[in-house]
Amino acid sequence: MNTTTQMPVNDRNKVANQNRVADGLSRVLAETNTLYLKTHNFHWNVTGPMFQPLHSVFEEQYSQLAEAADEIAERIRAIGHPAPGSFAEFQTLSSIKEASGKTKALEMVKELLEGHETISQTANTVVAIAQEYGDEGTADLMIQRIQEHDKTAWMLRSFLEN
Repeated sequence: MNTTTQMPVNDRNKVANQNRVADGLSRVLAETNTLYLKTHNFHWNVTGPMFQPLHSVFEEQYSQLAEAADEIAERIRAIGHPAPGSFAEFQTLSSIKEASGKTKALEMVKELLEGHETISQTANTVVAIAQEYGDEGTADLMIQRIQEHDKTAWMLRSFLEN
């Protein structure tokens, strides 16, 4: 028996809306986890004259990303959906790619900058979806994430200025 055909239209719409919000949050979670792994990788492998400041900055960033991932996953659960949690799911959902090979310090900064900008853009999309459906809790969480990613992007951009 198909339960969605027996649900009132408003309930079916609510489920569809929550699915769209959860899908968006899942993309942000996947991108956050992918960026976390990339940042941790760079923390371990940065070399050269900028080693000390970048090693410290990357550690601070991956710690913040780990906390953010937990908040996003908990929001997905709070709206009644399972949170993705495998590398395979993250690779499928994320538009951020893993780092490969040996990366020079300034290239690391550029890649992380792009990652933060990507998450900010994805979160902006989720804000619009959440607000369309009146999910202010999700919109608020995503606005907080946008602010954090934009600030981090600005700081990373500062390393690239001459």
